[in-house]
Order: sequence, then structure tokens, then C-alpha cells
Amino acid sequence: MNAPMTTPIAPAALAALQAAAGPGGWTDDPDLIAPRLTDWRGRFTGAAPLLLRPGSVAAVSAIVRAAAAHGVPLVPQGGNTGLVGGATPPADGSAVLIALDRLAAIRSVDAAGQTLVAEAGVVLTAVHAAAAAVGCAFPLSLGAKGSATIGGLASTNAGGVQVLRHGTMRALVAGIEAVLPDGRVLDRLAGLPKDNTGYDLAQLLVGAEGTLGIITAVRLKLVPAPRHRAVAWAGVADPQAALALLVALRSASGGQVESFELVPAAGLDLVLRHLDGHRAPLAGPHAWHVLIELAGPQPLDDLLADVLAAHADDAVIAASGAQAAALWRLREDLPLAERRDGPAIHHDISVPVPVLPDFAISAAARIEAEFPGARVLAFGHLGDGNLHFNVRAPAGPDAAAWIARVRPAITPRVHDLVVAAGGSISAEHGIGQLKRAELVRLGDPVRLAAQRAIKQALDPAGIMNPGKLIG
Repeated sequence: MNAPMTTPIAPAALAALQAAAGPGGWTDDPDLIAPRLTDWRGRFTGAAPLLLRPGSVAAVSAIVRAAAAHGVPLVPQGGNTGLVGGATPPADGSAVLIALDRLAAIRSVDAAGQTLVAEAGVVLTAVHAAAAAVGCAFPLSLGAKGSATIGGLASTNAGGVQVLRHGTMRALVAGIEAVLPDGRVLDRLAGLPKDNTGYDLAQLLVGAEGTLGIITAVRLKLVPAPRHRAVAWAGVADPQAALALLVALRSASGGQVESFELVPAAGLDLVLRHLDGHRAPLAGPHAWHVLIELAGPQPLDDLLADVLAAHADDAVIAASGAQAAALWRLREDLPLAERRDGPAIHHDISVPVPVLPDFAISAAARIEAEFPGARVLAFGHLGDGNLHFNVRAPAGPDAAAWIARVRPAITPRVHDLVVAAGGSISAEHGIGQLKRAELVRLGDPVRLAAQRAIKQALDPAGIMNPGKLIG
């Protein structure tokens, strides 16, 4: 076991937090805390003398009251699958981690009202299963669905592959229960479709990254489980052709396009080269590819086939669930294949949908011209304007050194191009620690001032997730 860490938090404050968490609700064992101190990508590592694991909303409230009384910052953590260091504590050990994994109950499922109330520690796959049990679906999915928690997904306004049709987490939240920075419990779980009584405090907490309070439960919107799905992989000449295909599919299907993923040839090649169990979905080469999923109450294969025949260079429609899963794995495994190929500088950005096709080509050309050796891999969710704009190092043994040398210049340059195109430097991953400086540099000053005013009003002591987003 590691030696106890030295901490700037007073022993009396730690004792008060332990008492508030109750028996079984805390640990100061460094070996148990250590796995939670580094973010998923390994870019940020912090320190914390204590991990709190409250087993009830009352315990969360008591913890926050104790933290406020002693001036101890709290860092909420869900599944620790975030990509911007938003759930990593400060390196000086001045904050305490609070994990909501013991709040893991699905409190209710309302099939008639098409909502579900899940506590913050419920993992996404459990929500999918509970919705399916009553003939419904929760239309948000992402790669970390087996470990990402509802509290974390709401706090970061998570996206995923179905945003095109159903929106981000913000659009799927009907109500929230949260503990505010003074320990009071905000109960906005009723989920009334119409409630025109002023500021929407529940929505204020969505995407706040734990800087305004600790989410303890969420009422989620469900949709009827679709009776039919159709999945296809198509080859197209360029992103402009991909967008034309999307427009045609939306029109022909009446808006039943669930997912529309854009993949360049280089991305597919990485998957086929580095990962076993995959094969090329089409007979010939294509400069760009799209993965399409439609869902609805009626069969969709014939409609999909007609539109593909008119707008794609070549395509295949999955004939079974296994074939559909194989096509999806090609897209889902792309990040892993990219990591195996070598290091890259990752950017989670968005631009207006009509702008995306030209941006994917022109921005990549600009970066590759300005940084010799750079290889841009741009892929992602065409229908909602979200690109994973990753700048790969030149092939060879010096790739890591190249990344370290050019990263400080490349990321601001990419962000400058994004803002010039009317886009956002964070599409779905949040700000966390990683993008705070860039948000200050490029963010709308009026919006930033309003956000800081809200933070100051609700958390004047600054104890909620310090060093993240704007605080």
C-alpha cells in the first residue's frame, strides 16, 4: 500500500466529510483512490486524500453542507470516461472526489408518459435495458455505454451517434434532482411537458460539468422502440455527395434517419490494417464512406435501397442484425485503430451542417500545408455537424516527438479555423481542464460573463469542481 498523501485539507474537515458520508461511504486508501485520479486519455493526473461514495441523496446533501462549511472543493465523478479531464481532481490534493456509483437505482419507468427516472450512478446500458423492457428506447448511445453513468452524461451534455434525430443529452432530459453548492436539494424531477414558470434550472445543470451542483437523479425522455431498422454502408465521392445523400434520405423517410456517420478512406484503411475480424464492406475503393441507420415502424430497406441507388456510388444494406453490427464495428473501432497506428492530436469540433463538407476538405488541406508531415483524419457525425478532426503524426519512430513539438501550435490553429467557420471548439466532449484556455481565448465575451455570473451566484465559495469549464 502506498504511504498516505500529504494534503492541504485540515483533518477536521476530512473527518466532517467522512461523518457526512456515513459508514461504507468513504475511503482514504490510496490504492483504491488511485484508479480515479487519471482521466481516460491519461493526459491529466490529480491527487485526492479522500474518496466519498454516498449511498443516498441525503448523504450527498450532508457532504456538500460539510464541504461548504469547511471550504473543501468537491470533484464529482461518474464513470470517468470523459475526454477533457473534467472529472480529475487538482494535482495539489486540495479537493475531495465524490463518486455517485452507489446511487444506482432506476426509480421508475413510465411507459405511458415515455420517461424513466434513473439515479446518477446508473450506467447507460442499464437504462437501455429498462426502457426496452416496456417497449421503449432511450435514444442515446456511445462507445462507453457500459461504464458511462447518467449523472456524468447529463453533466457533460453527452452526444453520441443518434444526435441527428434525437438531440444531445440536453434534449433528452425531462427533469433533474441535484444538490446545490449550499447543500440544498433541487427537485425538478416531475418532468411536466409544460411548465412555464421561469428559468429552467434543470437544464442549467446539464452541461455544467459539476460546476453548479451535483446531479443525483435524472428523468429521461424515452421514445417508442422502433419495430424496424435498416443499416447500410455506402461509398461516395466526397463529403458534398454525402450531404446530398443525407438530405435525400431525410426527405424520403420523413425524418427517420437515426445515424449518418462520415468516414474517409484513410479511416477505413486503418481499421482493416490494424484490427482483426473486419473486412471491406464494398468491392472497390472509395474516397469517402458513410454509415447509415434508419429506424421506424415500417420496413425501410426498399426505401433505403432506392435512395442509395440514386445518390451513392456503391452500397451494401445489412441483411441481418449480425451484418448490421459488423458495419457498426467498422465505425466504432476507428478510434482504436487510429491509436494503434500512432499518436495524434484530437479535436472534437462542430461547424454548421451546410459548411461541414467544404470544411472537412479545406481545413485538412490548410493544416497539412502549414504543418509539413501532418496527416488529418476527419470523421464523425455529418448530420449534426460534429467532426473528430484528428491530426496524425508522420509515420516513423519520431511520431511522439513531432506531436509534442507541434501540439501547442496545431490546436489553436484548428480552433481558429473552426471559429471562422461559425463553429464550436467543443461539440460533445465538453471543456473540462483541456479547453479552458481556448474557451477564454475564443469564447463570446458576453456569454462568458453571463456564465461566470451564474457560477458566482450559485457557488460563491467555488467549491464545485474547481478548475473546470469556467471555475
